[in-house]
Amino acid sequence: YRLSLQTREQHIRRDKATSNICTAQVLLAVMASMYAVYHGPEGLKAIAGRVHLMARTLATGLQRLGWEVAHTDFFDTVRVNLGNTPAATLVAMAEERGLNLRVLDEQTITLSVDETTDSLAALFEVFNEGHEIRNAAFELPALAAGLEREVSEPFRRTSAFLTHPIFNRHHTETEMLRYIHKLEAKDLSLTTSMIPLGSCTMKLNATSEMLPVTWAEFGKIHPFAPVDQAEGYAGLFAQLESWLAEITGFAAVSLQPNAGSNGEYAGLLAIRGYLKAQGQNQRNVCLIPQSAHGTNPASAVMAGFKVVAVKCLDNGNIDLADLRAKVGQHRNELGALMITYPSTFGVFEETVQEVCALIHDAGGQVYMDGANMNAQVGLTSPGFIGADVCHLNLHKTFCIPHGGGGPGVGPIGVAAHLAPYLPGNPLDPQRTAVSAAQWGSASILVISWMYIRMMGEEGLTDATRLAILNANYIARRLESFYPVLFKGTKGLVAHECILDLRDFKAGGVEVEDIAKRLIDYGFHAPTMSWPVVGTLMVEPTESESKEELDRFCDAMIGIHHEITAVVHGTIDRADNPLKNAPHTAAVVTASDWAHPYTRETAAYPAKWLREHKYWPSVGRVDNVYGDRNLICSCVGMEAYEG
Repeated sequence: YRLSLQTREQHIRRDKATSNICTAQVLLAVMASMYAVYHGPEGLKAIAGRVHLMARTLATGLQRLGWEVAHTDFFDTVRVNLGNTPAATLVAMAEERGLNLRVLDEQTITLSVDETTDSLAALFEVFNEGHEIRNAAFELPALAAGLEREVSEPFRRTSAFLTHPIFNRHHTETEMLRYIHKLEAKDLSLTTSMIPLGSCTMKLNATSEMLPVTWAEFGKIHPFAPVDQAEGYAGLFAQLESWLAEITGFAAVSLQPNAGSNGEYAGLLAIRGYLKAQGQNQRNVCLIPQSAHGTNPASAVMAGFKVVAVKCLDNGNIDLADLRAKVGQHRNELGALMITYPSTFGVFEETVQEVCALIHDAGGQVYMDGANMNAQVGLTSPGFIGADVCHLNLHKTFCIPHGGGGPGVGPIGVAAHLAPYLPGNPLDPQRTAVSAAQWGSASILVISWMYIRMMGEEGLTDATRLAILNANYIARRLESFYPVLFKGTKGLVAHECILDLRDFKAGGVEVEDIAKRLIDYGFHAPTMSWPVVGTLMVEPTESESKEELDRFCDAMIGIHHEITAVVHGTIDRADNPLKNAPHTAAVVTASDWAHPYTRETAAYPAKWLREHKYWPSVGRVDNVYGDRNLICSCVGMEAYEG
């Protein structure tokens, strides 16, 4: 399994950051998985059988026209030997009829069919010197007569697949609707409350932005369709690249990387390519502050760098003295510095331009992690600050849905001198590529295009201002209950704040207790224990109203009252609402209730929950055990009885 999902808070461990290898394009994966759920094994076999029959029918028709089919065993793709007929001639006739042929060489073409193929007439015309065929023998029923729907014996699958009941019970629209809604009801999503995950920007993904993903004009174009047949997409790519370049202050942008982690890797490869071209291939040291994102060291190692850590001060800022020392120590081998701005501690570091200048003076390049770009847009930019390359998490700043391990798009912007080293067409052996297609997950780029187009310059800048304002509002409301760990010189945070909960540990209350209790209040917990163990990092984003911010703050203040009661011994240290959270409906409605607090305290700690209550599916689990011992949810042994 690449990724295990649990009902738990986000808990990042810097030394075990694995998103570089486990990134799943969750939006696309959910689409594909629901296709399998709806059709099930029998439906998929029926689809596959029809596809194969259509391919056999195509091969039969071509043979009747005198063409040589190069093989007898195939599934959906037929290879045709052209003899003395130039491939270009057939390609031209096919394009006139809205068809694309894949040319392997001047004497060979391949043709593929799929479940949407319902006619072969135009294709047969192409292979009949452009003439329409008026012959009953070339109609589909006649051509398909006697042909097998299954592939030949050596390649035929005999093992069962998709045997779980989930894939065998939802084959009507109403059943599928109810199944999806049942899954949706298990999620604590933005439909319920704000999701204040620090450094993850769980903002609104508006319906108007998402809708074009469903349009066939975007979804049905092949990634390698000729560019002149995808002029709309080409325009979208060009505009989005231009907008992102303007926003970041860079000269060029690549949309190819499939995730933020993939973008980190691509950006570092661009730096390596540039240094090599400059005859500086020995520059393989990457300086990374302790405040950097946890994935940065993993990306640097993957790109061939040696990681050297740089210390941070108690206020979270980069230790300039240590940075100068490390730059001096590795001056001849220094290739790059990876920084995050605002810092991972949620502060705008005032020395950031000085930091960039130090690296450039030593011959290195500056990589800026774009995770916190939503605190820069319209106010400043990586290019202005002095960075050479920056990846953009489109799921954070530009509204592509986030969750499950990855967004599907993580473009990079670069300064002019790095532009020649951006990832290129994967079919071009002369260019480096980091994805299987030149524009990555092109079908979901339209989401960010819609967001930027509708927001405009003023709207994007206002979003940044509001994100910063909201974070500071929460910090001010809660600072007398929970110390805010890092602030700038003016006492302000950036777009997120870190609440220090470590002092409660001596009284018997852990940060996990607070995170779990928030679920009873109807909130997803903020990011737990990162970047500092025993803290919660809160990021409200610009999507939330003051009313929602106050509701979250009221929940945190209510929890503080409970913490105080535990610490002072007013309520039992081991059996209390914090230690037993979250409380499921099954627990609260059970016949037995042995706790010293009421069911109402457990389930309805705030008055707004009377209007709408989110019930978690499970109570607390042993996180460490669960991480190390994945429990299968497959069919039980009773299914095999008899």
